Amino acid sequence: MSRGAASLNQTQLPQPASRPAPAGSSVRAEGLPAMLLLAPFVLAFLLFFLGPALQTLYLSLTESSLTRTSAFVGLANYATLVQDPSFWASLGNTFYFALLTVIPLTGIGLVMALLVHRFVRAQSWLQGAFFLPYVLPISVVTLIADWMLQPSSGIINHLVGGQRAWLSDVHWALPVVAIGTVWWTVGFNMLMLLAGLRNIPAEQYEAAALDGARGFTLFRAITWPALKPVFGTALLLQLIASLKVFGQTYILTSGGPYNTSRVTLHYMYETAFTQSDAGYAAAVAMAFMFVVIALTLVARLVAKRSS
Repeated sequence: MSRGAASLNQTQLPQPASRPAPAGSSVRAEGLPAMLLLAPFVLAFLLFFLGPALQTLYLSLTESSLTRTSAFVGLANYATLVQDPSFWASLGNTFYFALLTVIPLTGIGLVMALLVHRFVRAQSWLQGAFFLPYVLPISVVTLIADWMLQPSSGIINHLVGGQRAWLSDVHWALPVVAIGTVWWTVGFNMLMLLAGLRNIPAEQYEAAALDGARGFTLFRAITWPALKPVFGTALLLQLIASLKVFGQTYILTSGGPYNTSRVTLHYMYETAFTQSDAGYAAAVAMAFMFVVIALTLVARLVAKRSS
């Protein structure tokens, strides 16, 4: 047989079919980049959140100081916590502060966002002016607030015509801290809601204007329905932030007068670092964490049902 015929016969022979790659290998290959991207977050979560949380949980079940861990006492710290009037008073102050700040911060932030979105020519100036206080550190903010609230030389007493010691007043200490917090942090909510406003298509407003819709009708029919999810998110984030208040009250009032402005995190700090009772402070931290989680879940459920 000639060499050409032999090569022709070889090409006409059926070739063995190649094996398909296992389905699981392709899925693993596609998921590998995602796992690599998530790995830093997972590692940071385990090291800086889950690990300390578990350690705090164990510490809350012991009778410990800042320097040593003593005997395991089980739920004794939590039993004491339930009957501790100081803890409940600090929790009440925390809820009161949240009540004073959450709704005003989101409501005023919405008004600011509408103003920035409405006045196009002065948009950059208004946005910068509203957001500027948010970039200030808490030390600067509390220094400005303390200067403005001085009994004799403060600008607030100069405007109202009195010499009230606002930060030493039982009824006004926490509200004035809340007002300062609103001025300080409202820019964040304004920026979030402004981003939501900019995502609303302009064609919807043009079509509604052709039908004769104006002013509040446009807001009620187009702006608010489109902005409601963003508003709910801002409300939820602000609730969590307000419940975690510590720095403002600690610097401005030190929890006074008569502990009327001492919030839960301040009480936990004093228990751990002033009274050196780390076990009981850990129990306060764990109980407060569960309270924040429960309120967050309830707020999410209410927001989901309303939307």
